[in-house]
Amino acid sequence: MKNKVVMITGASKGLGRALALAFAKEGARLALCARSEEGLKKVKEAALGFGVEVLTVTADISKSRDVERFVAMAEEAYGYIDVLINNASILGPSPMPLLLDYPEEDFAEVLRVNAVSPFLVTRRVIPGMLERNQGSIINVTSEAGHTGYAGWGAYGISKFAVEGLTQTWADELSETKVRVNMVDPGEMDTEMHQLAVPDCDYPLAKPEDVVGVFLYLASEKAAEINGQRFAAQSEEV
Repeated sequence: MKNKVVMITGASKGLGRALALAFAKEGARLALCARSEEGLKKVKEAALGFGVEVLTVTADISKSRDVERFVAMAEEAYGYIDVLINNASILGPSPMPLLLDYPEEDFAEVLRVNAVSPFLVTRRVIPGMLERNQGSIINVTSEAGHTGYAGWGAYGISKFAVEGLTQTWADELSETKVRVNMVDPGEMDTEMHQLAVPDCDYPLAKPEDVVGVFLYLASEKAAEINGQRFAAQSEEV
């Protein structure tokens, strides 16, 4: 990963933070965004401790203008992007209502942030990757995006959309050296999980425990892997 340019959305906490620090430890140059300026500042300070370059941009990447600003700033700073990790997402109302009671505005907002955002960022990043004929895009999915569970509402449905988006991008890019894959990190000890499962009574993985598969998919070792779904906490990874 040394000197590779890695772009991560939703990088201020949880898995995004863990990924930023894992790639920084490997020597990557980082382009990070999130809606929390304070959270990004803390991640940047930690990543700089590894002696790497770090660009942070406060942005809502469900908005096209913020996507354009973020990617343009990264391209200006580094010239190109090697790896994109679409990690940003929101849970929606907590406790999560059943679909029958789900507010329309909240439903649309979850889909906008979780499903439209990775489309917007990927669409903006891919032309540069195609020009160089190389690049790795990794989308973050969930078991709730692979199987429909009662009570997971718009969040689960948005992750179904992410899985379809991943497969479609991968097929459209199959004749190139740009690859698109997805990772289900499993249940982790994060703020989002606490909101989703407030009475959790079983052990959870730390975000730092699941970064290995992302590092692998970003590397040249995975140069021939495209359109695949990985479960970070499975025995196969």
